[in-house]
Amino acid sequence: MASKQKTVIVTGASQGIGAGVVQSFLDRGYNVVAHSRNIRKSDTFIESDHLALVDGNIGESAVASKIVETAVQKFGSIDALVNNAGIFFTKPFTDYKAEDFKALSSTNLEGFLYVTQGAVKQMLVQKSAGSVVSITASLVANPIAGITASVPMITKGGLEAVTRSLATEYAKEKIRFNAVAPGVVDTPLHKNNPKDFLKTLSPMGAISDVQDIVEAVVYLTEARQVTGEVLHVDGGAHSGKW
Repeated sequence: MASKQKTVIVTGASQGIGAGVVQSFLDRGYNVVAHSRNIRKSDTFIESDHLALVDGNIGESAVASKIVETAVQKFGSIDALVNNAGIFFTKPFTDYKAEDFKALSSTNLEGFLYVTQGAVKQMLVQKSAGSVVSITASLVANPIAGITASVPMITKGGLEAVTRSLATEYAKEKIRFNAVAPGVVDTPLHKNNPKDFLKTLSPMGAISDVQDIVEAVVYLTEARQVTGEVLHVDGGAHSGKW
């Protein structure tokens, strides 16, 4: 049944930033379609009248189609999309293997492409504007010596480029495209990394928490005159050497 409430899709939603984003939008009265590879088994969320769960590999077009179809069939619209699903790991540049690049491209690029295409098609049908927010990385703007993330940054940098292009392409339809570029965030990704070292990766000497990123995502989703923006939430790390 169609609902007058706004509907948001959140990918990579079983833990960390994605789970925080889902909960924040539920608290704000949105309908939410939450996705991750095994979100039903994760027990992070339980389906309800305002929350649908979709499992699967976001890099597969069939999974993206299922996410979009679930939003339309259960809630009647797609008003916003948060592309949070992503993978990140570091190696010296010459140590990256073909399978590493395929994994990064599948999740970070194809995972953006298919679900965003589906969401935008629905937004165009609705003729009621819309928002797409993607999660990139502060390292795109300012690489840090010793953090050997060159190949993952091919994908994250690509997301920033497509965000700016799409913001212009769909401005007249009032579909906005923005990105949040975190620095180090206290999530399971860094559970085995020394906190004292992680603090040195920000000029402010602090580690962001999930809520810092969630607030940026919600702001960009609801900021009607902001598009083509990359909002850095990194304690100033994108500014340069410190």
